[in-house]
Order: sequence, then structure tokens, then C-alpha cells
Amino acid sequence: MTAVWFDESRLDDADVLARVDQDLRHLAESGARVRRAAGESAEAVQEALARSQGSRPRAVIAAGPDSRLLRAVLEPWCPVPFVAWPGPGLPGWAGSLDLVVMLAPDPSDAAAASAVAEAVRRGCQVVVACDPASMVAEHAAGRWTSVLPAGSGDQLATAVVVLDYLHRVELGPVGEAEEVARALDEVAIACSPHRDLAVNPAKMLAIALAEANPLVWGGSVLAARAARRVAESIRRASGRGAIAGDAEHLLPVIEAARPRNVFDDPFADEAADLRPVLVVLDDGNEEPVVREQRGQLLAAATRQGVRVETVGSSATSEVARYAELSLTGRYAARYLSLGLVEGP
Repeated sequence: MTAVWFDESRLDDADVLARVDQDLRHLAESGARVRRAAGESAEAVQEALARSQGSRPRAVIAAGPDSRLLRAVLEPWCPVPFVAWPGPGLPGWAGSLDLVVMLAPDPSDAAAASAVAEAVRRGCQVVVACDPASMVAEHAAGRWTSVLPAGSGDQLATAVVVLDYLHRVELGPVGEAEEVARALDEVAIACSPHRDLAVNPAKMLAIALAEANPLVWGGSVLAARAARRVAESIRRASGRGAIAGDAEHLLPVIEAARPRNVFDDPFADEAADLRPVLVVLDDGNEEPVVREQRGQLLAAATRQGVRVETVGSSATSEVARYAELSLTGRYAARYLSLGLVEGP
């Protein structure tokens, strides 16, 4: 019978790391993609500002599959009603008084193209960040449409372009591209494959996840969004059932954790027997509800002997903290995949 086990020595093996150099390089270039998107879209953002003429829309509708990220940033700030509409089409009431914004990092996204075409047909003001040569841009053509160039395919870089525009029309918080890019660069340095696992936060997190089922929690809206991205990355990397959720969803899993048995075979290939590990994405939010939920999770983990791993952020803006937490988790997922091997 073949078992899957974790060989942490692979994380510092230059030959092994060279095999995934392209993947790690893609992660390391996250900051560069944000800077490039901001630079490429600067002129288009100015044109969109001139077209808006300082008028405030009746409502802002974030359309398309990536609308939830915009909602996480804008909902607490937007001075007009804000709606995230991730499904096809638009709300029935959307019209010429409303602003439709869209992230379209995937140039062939048929759902995004359909939604933006409907917005144009209804006479909405439309701002879409996408590849100018894409199908989405073609469907967005219209009198009241602004296409902000963002052709890297990177969701975060695309989001930063739209958030910059929304801040300038006083519909969102400050989201400076350079600050986000700097936070991503700092993660790339800290989590570099050339940095020893003893001082590499992503490698250490991968080791902590090696023989566990991860439960990923973020207290604020954006940290919770980052938790979902991290859990998705872990699932893809390991094939394990990583879960991201609110405290009420994770507490029953922690409380049901079986007592640790010192006689367990650490090489047994039985995923059902893997103990949970709680991964807390801490963006520094100290709102009473967040503090209470974090306290409940940590107390339950202590009672059940569940290991807790905390990923923190030192960035100053919400979007930069989201970027830092997400990228650290994605690095950890890649190192986890690298260390998992099959053996007799």
C-alpha cells in the first residue's frame, strides 16, 4: 500500500525547488503585476474620472464572479447603496443612474461578458478592468463605458486598478497600488525558496499543515475572504479538505477533534484520521465581535489539544493586509504540495 508522507528536507533542496521555480516565480512577481497594472491603467483612469464629471451614482453594482472581493473592501465605506452580483446578468432595477464595476482578469469569461453587455444595454455607467483586446472588452463597448487596461490575469492587480478609480470618485477607501505591491514584495522576500525553513514563515506553515486538516479563519470581512483563498489553495495543493469559515462553522469541527493518540502511525494514509489545525489569519482587526470569535476558537483549540498557527500582517491598509495574508498562504500551499511524497 502506498502512503503519502511529508519530507520537509525537500523544502530546502535546491534541485527539488528548481522543479517548481516557475510556480514560485509567479508568486514572487505578484507585486510587479500590481505595479504594472496600475501604470498601464493610469491614463484610462484619468479618462474615466473626466467622464464621470464628479456625479455620484444612485448605487454601485459590482458584477461578475470576482465581485465579492470588491464587496469586502467597499461595503463598509461606500456612501451609496452597494450590491455585489456574482451571478449572471444584473439586478432588475439597475439602470442609467447606477454604476456597474467589474473585475475581469479572465479574458474569455463568458459570464462577465454577458453581464457587462447587459449593463451597456441598460445605459448604466460601466467601469471594467480587463484586457483591452479581450471578449469582455468587446462586449463592454459603449458610450458610458470605461475600460481600464489590466491584462495580467491577476485578480488582485485587476482589483487594485478598480479600487483606485473608486477612491478617486469618493466611493471607496484609499487603496494605493504601491503600498499593496510593497506588501507583496515583503512576503516574496520572507517566503523565498532560498530562505531556510527555520526562518521562512510559509515553509514553517507548510510543515504545520503536513499531517493535519486545515481550518482557516479570518475575523474581518477581508481576512475571511483571504481565508477562503488560502483554503482553496491548500485543497488544490494537497487534495485535503481544507475548510474556511466563520467561527460558528469551525467550532464544531474543533470540538469534535479526537484526543491525540501517541501510538498513531504518522505514516498511515488515512486522511480521515488527520487532526485539524487552526490557521488564524490576523489582520490586526480588534473589533469586539472579532475578538470574541477569536477567543472562542482559541479556547476550544486549547481544550481539544488542536494546534494553532497564526499568520499576521504588518501592512497599514486593508487591501495590503489582505494581499499579504493571501500570498503567504499561497506560498505555504505550494511548499506543502512540494513536501508531500508517496512512499511504501
